[in-house]
Amino acid sequence: MRKKLLVTGASGFLGWNLCQLAKEKWDIYGTYFTQKIDIPGISLVKADLREFQDMKHLFAEIQPAGVIHTAAQSKPNFCQTHREESYSINVTASINIARLSADYDIPCVFTSTDLVFDGLNPPYLETDPVSPISYYGEQKVMAEEGMRSHYPKVAICRMPLMFGMAPPTASSFIQPFLKILREGRPLSLFTDEIRTPVSGTTAAKGLLLALEKVQGLVNLGGKERISRYEFGCLMAEVFELSQDNLGRCLQKDVPMAAPRSPDTSLDSSLAFSLGYQPLSVREELEGLRGKVGKF
Repeated sequence: MRKKLLVTGASGFLGWNLCQLAKEKWDIYGTYFTQKIDIPGISLVKADLREFQDMKHLFAEIQPAGVIHTAAQSKPNFCQTHREESYSINVTASINIARLSADYDIPCVFTSTDLVFDGLNPPYLETDPVSPISYYGEQKVMAEEGMRSHYPKVAICRMPLMFGMAPPTASSFIQPFLKILREGRPLSLFTDEIRTPVSGTTAAKGLLLALEKVQGLVNLGGKERISRYEFGCLMAEVFELSQDNLGRCLQKDVPMAAPRSPDTSLDSSLAFSLGYQPLSVREELEGLRGKVGKF
């Protein structure tokens, strides 16, 4: 009999990608809140993760054998200007999940972010001190600490910049980039923001690995450090689009509510040693190019 896995945020980019992969081995129960979605082979449940009693009833009803918590308000600029609203989902809900996972003594995976770092001392190991400069980064640190205090067994996965296939209810940054270039409009990308990106599918594989093998912190970054601009050039090349309209810019050129870290590259050696195997960015993009109708 297959075990039940609870995936929060199934209508989001990462949650949706996770459901596609995990349903091969698990019976998946995916939560959504505002964005209802249909995922073949997945049982979808509307749930308010911020309400502890609601979640307590959900756990009692499903009796999951594991939980992967991907639901979040992940837009740093929104979090910077809507602090209470984003705190409730990014911190309160996360601690609720940890408390209930502890009650059931089941594996629990949390998706944190590389933005818990200020970007001044990359690449970052799990043992490096956190140093967030945005409120989103601060919230993820508060969630990490709150979850671990309630449930030391929780796996805290620090996620990099992610891209790839997306459901109708979500997007990754690659979709608008491709749309702009295909329409012949100018696209300026940062040369001074360095990340270690992976596809949503690769990230999902890392989360499932963490569910089985990790307690504590683990980085799930890719193997390459690359700027947004370098990524854009590679994306245009792989998708056979003109680079004529692709321009360079600096973070300071674009006014944003949330401060941005210059280089949050993750050193993911620990995950690699456990069997996490990201492809190169080029290979990830080439794998996406053949997906009909999504790009």
